[in-house]
Amino acid sequence: MNPAAWLARIGPPLAAALALLAVWELYVDLSGIEPWRLPAPSAIARELAAGFPRVWMHTAASLKVAVMGLASGTAAGIALATAMHFLFPWIRNMFYPLIILTQNIPIIAIAPLFIVWFGFQSILPKLIVITLVCFFPVLVAALQGFAYTDRRMVNYMRMIGASRGQLFWKLEFPHALPHLFSGLKVAGTYSMMGAVISEWLGSENGLGVYMRLAQSSFRTDRIFVAIVMIVAASLLFFALISALERALVRGGRRKE
Repeated sequence: MNPAAWLARIGPPLAAALALLAVWELYVDLSGIEPWRLPAPSAIARELAAGFPRVWMHTAASLKVAVMGLASGTAAGIALATAMHFLFPWIRNMFYPLIILTQNIPIIAIAPLFIVWFGFQSILPKLIVITLVCFFPVLVAALQGFAYTDRRMVNYMRMIGASRGQLFWKLEFPHALPHLFSGLKVAGTYSMMGAVISEWLGSENGLGVYMRLAQSSFRTDRIFVAIVMIVAASLLFFALISALERALVRGGRRKE
């Protein structure tokens, strides 16, 4: 993407964000609201700069478990989608409605169970929470991608004698990649949310712990600092997945 196109794409949302921050700063200055209720953006920036080493320590812990959970959730989602579509189609009719029903259970309601079962200090409860959060969007996106394969191409490959495996790996799976990456982008942003929820409920470090301590001491500025780091990490995941999509999907199409 050339600089002009990049500026045209990023300029409007950046201008809107800066305007919002300016209005926020002005409101805090003119209203006289207590800093513990609503700190100014400048105060949040100062707190971030002053406590960055500690904030980064917690952020790195959250990033580590988020990446691990995203990887395991992605692998599980793709594996189950492949099994449902390619290996055992009858599994989809049997288990897919149950999987959808499980998404109606708030993850914060079942996360304490994992802490009870697998321990407070273990990383396993956090990994399970993030895996569950990331698993569903990847699974649904992959299944939709498989279902939306061009039926004319499917019929053509069958006419020329393609096997079921060739049909899946050479046609259905490549054509499902755009849908799969859409699910991955959602899962990437959800991974940080899952990490923070699991850390909030029980952990020794991470942004969830940082926010819990900030809340108990009425340090609203630190809560906003944690939110800034969560948003930044989510945007980083989104950008990396988008770059991978351009390399694998759009780049592959140009080569074709």
